[in-house]
Amino acid sequence: MTAPAVPGWPGVAASAALVAVAALAAARARLAMSRELVVAAVRAAVQLVAVGAVLAALFAHGGLPGAAGWIAVMVVVAGQVAARRARGLPRARGVATLAVAAGTAGTLATLTSLAVIDLRPHVLVPVGGMVVSTAMQATALTLARLRDEAAACRPAIEARLSLGLSARAAFAPHTGRAVRTALIPSVDATKVVGLISLPGAMTGLILAGVDPVTAIRYQIVVMYMLLAAAALAAFTAARLADAVLFDDAERLRDLR
Repeated sequence: MTAPAVPGWPGVAASAALVAVAALAAARARLAMSRELVVAAVRAAVQLVAVGAVLAALFAHGGLPGAAGWIAVMVVVAGQVAARRARGLPRARGVATLAVAAGTAGTLATLTSLAVIDLRPHVLVPVGGMVVSTAMQATALTLARLRDEAAACRPAIEARLSLGLSARAAFAPHTGRAVRTALIPSVDATKVVGLISLPGAMTGLILAGVDPVTAIRYQIVVMYMLLAAAALAAFTAARLADAVLFDDAERLRDLR
């Protein structure tokens, strides 16, 4: 009997055996993570079922305003998540949210204005979700690295300031390192796409019966948009962090 392309609920329940195996392995290794693995799996299932119900209603009745509102909610949530990685950074929530919003808005605006994707909710929402997620990761990495650089390299930064450099110039080497670090995952994923794994969008289309060549075209667009979203978010986060790390007198703030 041929398995369906999309598993039914019995298949979903059966796949929970994989979580049981992981939890058992963690217990045998005494990692104290078995409960966390089970809770994470249950939480993921509940969240996805709830989101599926909301998206079904959104696609049926929400239209373009509903899709835009959903993406805005994702941006706000992503900003909060990214800010947690940068605790100690002044105004971390605002900076993170603006960076994620910039990466998301810039990428989606380009794709829609060039007619690469259309404005139907069932296209905008999943594409927007991928963009927001990538922008969130780049923002979190950038801000966390900037905070660590500011704390660890304070003497060097203050020495440059004492020589007359502006705050931005004194912090520029650390900004560059933070942005490069944040972009490594996206750059590496783009370099090896198709060689190590078949990415999610392409896999989903193939499972749905779409011709592989057509799926590849869509995946190329996806990889380009994720790379752009990461870059826009990282650059925005770095620029905004420059502004909040120093006071009006261009002194490095206390990050305790």
